[in-house]
Amino acid sequence: KWKSLYQIQRERKRIMRETCSKYKSNNRRIITPYHVSRIFVEDKYRVLYCEVPKAGCSNWKRVLMVLNGLASSTKDIQHNTVHYGNYLKRLDGFDHKGIYHRLNTYTKMLFIREPFEKLVSAFRDKFEHPNNYYHPVFGKAIISRYRINATKEALRTGSGVKFKEFIQYLLDVHRPVGMDIHWDHVNRLCSPCLIDYDFVGKFESMEEDANFFLHLIGAPQNLTFPKFKDRHSNEERTTTKITQQYFAQLSPSQRQRSYDFYYMDYLMFNYSKP
Repeated sequence: KWKSLYQIQRERKRIMRETCSKYKSNNRRIITPYHVSRIFVEDKYRVLYCEVPKAGCSNWKRVLMVLNGLASSTKDIQHNTVHYGNYLKRLDGFDHKGIYHRLNTYTKMLFIREPFEKLVSAFRDKFEHPNNYYHPVFGKAIISRYRINATKEALRTGSGVKFKEFIQYLLDVHRPVGMDIHWDHVNRLCSPCLIDYDFVGKFESMEEDANFFLHLIGAPQNLTFPKFKDRHSNEERTTTKITQQYFAQLSPSQRQRSYDFYYMDYLMFNYSKP
């Protein structure tokens, strides 16, 4: 079993490197704090984890907290503690020497997810549930720019953004509000052409990949990757089928442009075109 998992890792890294050398000229660029600002540091087991939202990141942070001795079990850690507790250090918090030392000696890993599924998952989480950041900040701007005859109420609250409007915002070069980590490219979040990741896991094979990774770093035997869904746990996870239902609301040209938008992620992580 380990043998086939090693093989899968080799293949994923090969495709990633080949895509980088084909499309990217930045292989020789200097790594700045900006490039490592999404990378979390676990010093005890010497792990660097690049956070990709909507690809198991809450549970990965729980695992890092347990490895670090900050909690005894992943079950004990609340969502807000994970994201707002600032218990985990980020790589950009170290000086130049500290950053390079860790990049050169720690096990660097990231977990990714099929780009359209990740996008729909983010949309459902941020716009279909009450949210006191995404509605006023993104929702208001999206509704006022893309909805004809928007009601006063919609403009006031920013609630009720439709998927089609969200995609219009995403594909608009003059976005009224900037990019957000929940729908940015993995390519931009984790700089895989600059940083040579040792392990590339996929959300689709999370349990197997995660437990293989924990085995590789020599984590305690009783620590396994948590299976629970972190938010809106009564709601079905975003699946291929659910994703198709959302994308069916778009025009063929919007679907094609959305694919073009995530083209590098599709290519680099070997996801087939939907």
